[in-house]
Amino acid sequence: MYQRIFVPVDDSETSNLALAEACKLAAEVGAQLRLVHVIDLAQFGWGGTEFLDASDLQKSIKQAGEQVLGQAEARARNAGAMPETHILESWGDKIAAMLLEDSKSWGADLIVMGTHGWSGLMHLLMGSVAEGVLKHADVPVLLVRNPGN
Repeated sequence: MYQRIFVPVDDSETSNLALAEACKLAAEVGAQLRLVHVIDLAQFGWGGTEFLDASDLQKSIKQAGEQVLGQAEARARNAGAMPETHILESWGDKIAAMLLEDSKSWGADLIVMGTHGWSGLMHLLMGSVAEGVLKHADVPVLLVRNPGN
């Protein structure tokens, strides 16, 4: 059975539902959890920000990411899990590829993540990190969808 469950988190209700599912599964099988949050620092790292201090913005993004990860960790602990946490810093990288690389290096044997279930134009415009993970993962992926979306 699964021993190392990898859970990408953000601040969405969908992510919280996936985290709750991962915690239930981890408790049932005695698995370790790794909670990961990706921050995108590239959005303020180049041109167009001449009136802004990019380093201050990047610092704020890191702090917000740490807050999101801290809240997810607290939810997991309240559910009885003792997760490890990690922030991944993106500089315009493909988020799905970053998640897959980190999950592989950690030795995950299951990835649990939320999906917004967008289709049509929203999917075309927004893309899907979950779809990218699902297409290229070497381990099983459990996608949790928010029934309210």
